[in-house]
Amino acid sequence: MLGLFFSLSFLAQCTTTPIVIDKKQCLLIKVEKGQVMDPLKTTGTVEPESEVLVRCPYAGTIKKIIKEPGSSVQSGDVILELDDQQIRADIENTRDQLALKKNSLEKNNLAETSTKIDLKYSEDVKKLNITSLKSQLSDEQQLLEVGGISPAKIEKTKQEIALAEKELQTMKEKNAIRNKQLKAEEEGLLLGIQMQEKELNEKLQALDQMNVKAHSAGVVLSIANKPGEKVSKDQVLVKISDLSSFKVSGSAEEKLADFIKTGTSAFAVFEDIKLYGHIGIVSPVIENGKISFNVHLEENGHPKFIPHQNIELWIAKRYKENALRIKNIPQFDKGKIEYLYLYKEGKAIKTKISTGIINPDQIEISSGVSEGDVIIVPMAGYHQMRNATEVTVIE
Repeated sequence: MLGLFFSLSFLAQCTTTPIVIDKKQCLLIKVEKGQVMDPLKTTGTVEPESEVLVRCPYAGTIKKIIKEPGSSVQSGDVILELDDQQIRADIENTRDQLALKKNSLEKNNLAETSTKIDLKYSEDVKKLNITSLKSQLSDEQQLLEVGGISPAKIEKTKQEIALAEKELQTMKEKNAIRNKQLKAEEEGLLLGIQMQEKELNEKLQALDQMNVKAHSAGVVLSIANKPGEKVSKDQVLVKISDLSSFKVSGSAEEKLADFIKTGTSAFAVFEDIKLYGHIGIVSPVIENGKISFNVHLEENGHPKFIPHQNIELWIAKRYKENALRIKNIPQFDKGKIEYLYLYKEGKAIKTKISTGIINPDQIEISSGVSEGDVIIVPMAGYHQMRNATEVTVIE
């Protein structure tokens, strides 16, 4: 492929005439390591990588459109205004409901305190009654010893004590249940207040969003409704193309389908710029004999990207990382590459090599050279060096 290399038919020919070339009239190409690719060339169109959907924050009516479709916007720009009369009325109504719930909670707390006092009082009365009966029993037992009271009277007092203790235990259990009921009522009111406060905060936040703004720089693609029309909460109001990142929408002939696969390496090529990426989604539908696909780039926010810009795409039929390579130059012809001239200590030394992937930019050298070697190429061509195994290079 290169004029630098010679076919086997010339190998037996060897000149004995000394050849000298001027270094100033030569190109020096360093062997380096990097990526090389056998490209399939096609075309693509630059498109925003994603669309931003702006939803309606609250049901209402469109009051005014500030940015028409096609307008460029920056983050924070107002796109349209929504009528806020309804949401303001709803906010006041929610505040009134919240005030009523807080008032109910305060009343409940007072009633709870009063009920707890009553319950404790009832328990204390029962306890005092039991203490009194036990004291009475002690006195009666002393009287029984001296014959001043009948055993039946003592038995009756014991029964009254047992009944009072049982009633006290029952009262404690009922009071515990009532206290739990009071606590549940309080927690229910608190939960209702929290829900109402959350609803109020959401409405206040929605009020701040009634001037619908762009979340990022881009171009307004569409607006769903016109001024005066009603919109519902969470309805998509505006679509904006996000100009912070891009992808390339490509197409290729159907016969190349075997090379168009998700994950395949690719390059976007334009203005002497080459950006690496990989194929993403490949459309399963073939239209007009062509396959459609997306290429996602590592440097997807390149400053020279323009929406709808047509660019060249290189799809990797073969691809290698960290391969030995040299740059391709016009002096290399399209024949098979078999030899190079390495520049060492003022000499151009003919060296046999093997090549791999070749593209318009690079040539992979799979054997015969090492990283850092320097190749010398006369700008006038290789006819003067034909068949020479070693050439003197003058400064």
